[in-house]
Amino acid sequence: MHRMITRDPVSGGELIVTRLECPASGITIEGQFELGWIGRLSSEQLEFVELMVKNRGNIQKLAAELEIAYNTARARLDEIVTALGGTPESDGRPDRRQVLDRLASKEISVEDAMRLLKS
Repeated sequence: MHRMITRDPVSGGELIVTRLECPASGITIEGQFELGWIGRLSSEQLEFVELMVKNRGNIQKLAAELEIAYNTARARLDEIVTALGGTPESDGRPDRRQVLDRLASKEISVEDAMRLLKS
């Protein structure tokens, strides 16, 4: 059996499931089924989530198991949070990129941007 893929390898779009089958009973159900939140993650992100659950949410243990830096593990988790539509936790400071994007789109003044970046 193959691991489930969640993205179209050509377009990168979300995939849908059109057939479900139970080998034990032989029952087959056909239709169009969403993958839900799983469909928004890449296979690498799903593996990360699996390890995160196995490590009971302990990022330090996860980083050690993957042999990566804690900050790298945090960054990967933030990418997953963003893919699921959430906002990664910050250390209380505004996100520099968001401030600069708001400045570029003229939502805020240069003075406001400087004040936000200094805080």
